[in-house]
Amino acid sequence: MSPIFRRGEKKNPQERVVTLIRKPGCHLCDDAQAVIEKVCAEVGAAWEAKDITEDEELYRKYWEQIPVTLVDGAQHDFWRVQEERLRRALTR
Repeated sequence: MSPIFRRGEKKNPQERVVTLIRKPGCHLCDDAQAVIEKVCAEVGAAWEAKDITEDEELYRKYWEQIPVTLVDGAQHDFWRVQEERLRRALTR
């Protein structure tokens, strides 16, 4: 079967890491964090927050998209986090 059609091995949610790239005083960031905290608690995934104002590389890459959500280092969402979409990403 072509590698394009092969699914990757299912990862255990406890092995996943969600990163929220945010800035202070951002109401969308607060909303995103609430969803991330809820979903990660439900599935057992770890999460972390990074302040975009303290990292030049993150600032350069994501400034116009914050809040940005990464799953295992890959961009998952920006501006808003959809609870069900994040849950699916962490449990597939």
